[in-house]
Amino acid sequence: MATMVSMADIEAKAMGLGIDLSKVDLDAIRLPPGEDFGVKSDDEDVLREDNLESESGLGNIIIVDNLPVVAPEKFEKLEGVIRKIYSQICVLKEDAIWMPVNPETQKTLGYCFIELNTPQEAELAKEKTQGYRLDKSHIFSINLFDDFERFIKVPDEWAPPETKPCTPGENLQHWLTDEKARDQFVIRAGNDTEVLWNDPRQLKPELVYRRTFWTESFVQWSPLSTYLATVHRQGAAVWGGATTFNRLTRFAHPQVKLIDFSPGEKYLVTYSSHEPSNPRDTHRVVLNIFDVRTGKVMRDFKGSADEFATGGAGGVSGVSWPVFRWGGGKDDKYFARIGKNVISVYETETFTLIDKKSLKVENVLDFSWSPTDPIIALFVPELGGGNQPARVSLVQIPGKEELRQKNLFSVSDCKMYWQSNGDYLAVKVDRYTKTKKSTYTGFELFRIKERDIPIEVLELENKNDKIVAFAWEPKGHRFAVIHGDSPKPDISFYSMRTANNTGRVSKLITLKGKQANALYWSPAGRFIILAGLKSFNGQLEFYNVDDLETMATGEHFMATDIEWDPTGRYVATSVTSVHEMENGFNIWSFNGKLLYRIPRDHFCQFLWRPRPPSFLSAEKEEEIAKNLKKYSKKYEAEDQDVSLLLSEQDREKRRLLQEEWDRWVMQWKQYHEEEKSYRQILRDGEASDAEEEYEAKEVEVEEVLDVKEEVVLYELEQN
Repeated sequence: MATMVSMADIEAKAMGLGIDLSKVDLDAIRLPPGEDFGVKSDDEDVLREDNLESESGLGNIIIVDNLPVVAPEKFEKLEGVIRKIYSQICVLKEDAIWMPVNPETQKTLGYCFIELNTPQEAELAKEKTQGYRLDKSHIFSINLFDDFERFIKVPDEWAPPETKPCTPGENLQHWLTDEKARDQFVIRAGNDTEVLWNDPRQLKPELVYRRTFWTESFVQWSPLSTYLATVHRQGAAVWGGATTFNRLTRFAHPQVKLIDFSPGEKYLVTYSSHEPSNPRDTHRVVLNIFDVRTGKVMRDFKGSADEFATGGAGGVSGVSWPVFRWGGGKDDKYFARIGKNVISVYETETFTLIDKKSLKVENVLDFSWSPTDPIIALFVPELGGGNQPARVSLVQIPGKEELRQKNLFSVSDCKMYWQSNGDYLAVKVDRYTKTKKSTYTGFELFRIKERDIPIEVLELENKNDKIVAFAWEPKGHRFAVIHGDSPKPDISFYSMRTANNTGRVSKLITLKGKQANALYWSPAGRFIILAGLKSFNGQLEFYNVDDLETMATGEHFMATDIEWDPTGRYVATSVTSVHEMENGFNIWSFNGKLLYRIPRDHFCQFLWRPRPPSFLSAEKEEEIAKNLKKYSKKYEAEDQDVSLLLSEQDREKRRLLQEEWDRWVMQWKQYHEEEKSYRQILRDGEASDAEEEYEAKEVEVEEVLDVKEEVVLYELEQN
């Protein structure tokens, strides 16, 4: 570990070298990965508290007790079993295991020493195999070699532990009580991470909390906004609070790369990939599922990268993320992953497979959960050269009962889209033409909540149109499709309801020739952004689907990301550091008015803080909507006060600018007067500065600049 260096030492060293630190752009310095270079990390206390670097230098050795006592002829078999268990955690050296032997009986003593590569691996091995059941009579008891020194120091007489006073925890949802009803967001730029209020009234954000080197890769909000997760070398951590974000729980997982919360934020899944000792082997994957409140590992999964690839087939795509997909709504009751010819569904009461077996589905290629119900939609491609059709099936969990199935023919590809309430499922199906030389696209629309789950087929007017994007209206019955060829495809809006027949899909409108390749619905529905990213350079069109009209158009040049705030009132567009220029973010109103711009160098990430579901009933929300004018009077008055304050501030700003201008003019008039005598001399005694009092005359002057004499030689021609 690198030696910690204080800022005073750095300043003293810089002074000795003649360097002015105030002129050094520290943000522009890029250090090589792998070392901390004296920069204190938030998780350094993990190493310090756990005492992984021991003075004895034997912190990488563990002692495994309660092993079977065996004769010499079974040494090799027992060692092979132990090596197999611990090789799933890390790569073991050839001589890593040593089993002491009773010199009289030549049998083992029932324990062994295992040397791992690092103290961190030793700690992980202890955590993962403590209580491992080899058989009914042999349950592992694991200790670090250095723990014995600590055990020796335990006093012979028991003393009661010190009772600490109970300190109530901070309300982690306190931010929702903001009097201005503002939303928060987090940004990352360079080494800084900041949580800010979005304050559109003041036309600027307000800082809540800032921290340097808060994370080593990215941050992530939990789905219900309670926690902010950060990623570090030793694992992940979650933070929470109103104005100061304190660390609540940490999750030990060395070299963690990815994290994922369950929808109800009860569990956190962490992922790491480790290079194999043999270059011909695939990477080793480690997945842990933690209880967020306690930090306890509820279940872990280990294996090769091939085992966790989509469909279990591996290949260039590698591991698909998230490996585990959560279902059953916000109860966090089930999670599942896809394997070769199976979908493994687990329940979180015991973290084991439902009915102790996976759901067998031959050649299953993809699946997705309903956002609200324990229903799985799965896709199986064609088999036997088309003799067995492709199909989409809906399966009820935990009973594994098939609710509905639709056979599909001549299928090239298939993708599933759930509506946010789980009311509808759209299946985009790419099919081959009769010649097999091209494809066309259609949609299979499932009405999940209706009796017998009816299915409706939707085909575009031009079946050969390429589908660029598809998006459901959140909590609504409409969807949008971008179709056609670039650079100006068409955008069509459809509804699953009509005034006369609620059971038929109908087209609302088609917008011709739009510079758009992405769709972003407001979380509240009704409004949508038709966005042209990448090659379209950040074209934005704010569209009202209720009135079928464009509210505004705009542009955020080189925009890479667009994200609505959770209330649907504001939109953030950003340019991240994938581009070297124009880094930063813009905040817009829902109807397309640009409120403010914030430029930031090395801008990495923008995330709105989610809002938990409302406690109001649908009836109460409808009542509020009907009486919105009555409720809005208070906020309109506040807006008026703020507007007057801003107007007053603006007038004061203009007054100060006018005064500054007047001072500048007076200064130059004084300077002009002081130079009057000098100007008079330059004008041959003329006192007036007025140009109209002078007569302009044009005078021609001839001047010889140079005289040069040159002798030219020539020859006379001879007759």
